[in-house]
Amino acid sequence: MSGCEMDPQLLLLRRQYMQLFEPDFLAWPPAKFLKNDDVQKWLYKHLFDENGNSRLPPESYQVRVLKQLITKVKKVIPSSEQDEVSKELTTCFEFFMARGTSPEFQAAQGEAYVTFTCLPEKYNPDDNHDYHDYHYQPEPTITLLERRHLVSGSQITGFRTWEGSLHLGSYFLTDYGSRIVRGKNILELGAGAGFLSILLAKHLHASHVAITDGDEGVVEAMKGNLALNGLDDKEKVRTGTLTWGRNLWETWIKNDCDANPYDIVIGADITYDEVAISALVSTLHQLIDRSPKLRVIIASVVRNAEIFQQFRDECVQHRFAVEEIKFEPKPMRQQKSLFYAAAMPIKILSILGPS
Repeated sequence: MSGCEMDPQLLLLRRQYMQLFEPDFLAWPPAKFLKNDDVQKWLYKHLFDENGNSRLPPESYQVRVLKQLITKVKKVIPSSEQDEVSKELTTCFEFFMARGTSPEFQAAQGEAYVTFTCLPEKYNPDDNHDYHDYHYQPEPTITLLERRHLVSGSQITGFRTWEGSLHLGSYFLTDYGSRIVRGKNILELGAGAGFLSILLAKHLHASHVAITDGDEGVVEAMKGNLALNGLDDKEKVRTGTLTWGRNLWETWIKNDCDANPYDIVIGADITYDEVAISALVSTLHQLIDRSPKLRVIIASVVRNAEIFQQFRDECVQHRFAVEEIKFEPKPMRQQKSLFYAAAMPIKILSILGPS
């Protein structure tokens, strides 16, 4: 296998790594290539070198990955050969060991940069390079500061990105999905860390995005993530708390909707709470009643089929037209960006008002 065939594998590994993909399931290139000195230098430069990467994963995660990498390299180096693990990688590992890393439970509670690579479905990177000639070209990404194990007052974490958001993001990155949101005014309900709204505003050319969540702490963290992604334009992006079920037109939403009439409402992983379903549908009813042509797109991991069906039933009771969008998640081994498990069904619903 030539060097030009290797680059996509290195890029795939880096995308998974920057998204904090579980180290045991990383898509490692063939072990015999890992002993190549140029490959090892590339891996050090793009996975562990702080000088060229300001938003690397937590140190505890880096150590787990680096330990696996060194082990794989050593396994394919016969004792009769002069090859060895590169000085950059061994020095980096020794530095981590000398400084000591946080216990896993402490690292899990802390903040972590998570970078999602947002490739359009037809993205074909130019891979005609050899290792030593390859200059890493930035790909379209979103970086979030997440607290991946922190539980908010609503008993579910809003400080991380879940599978439903990544699945809906994958749909919007297709040709058809991107046309739905391009140039549109969009309201997101239960936005959490803000991944979807940032994707629409930063990469998919939405005209205006209003980003909401019911938790004030989550909204504050979301504002930090907007700044991380260069979305400080208050005209293009607006954030605020929103409690479902209350009169929308007595909140900041009224002024925002007056200035930027919403074309689309989105939400992901927001139908898990049986108690909140009626309030959510009530909010959708208010929005559709004001804008009869409004389109609602909701994505959900179906963890509880009865609660998900309750949401659909209540929408039908309001005479909404509910249709499932046929978009299946790719098996994890076939995913090239936005890596997420699909052990449970993930559904996307398109909801329209009464015709």
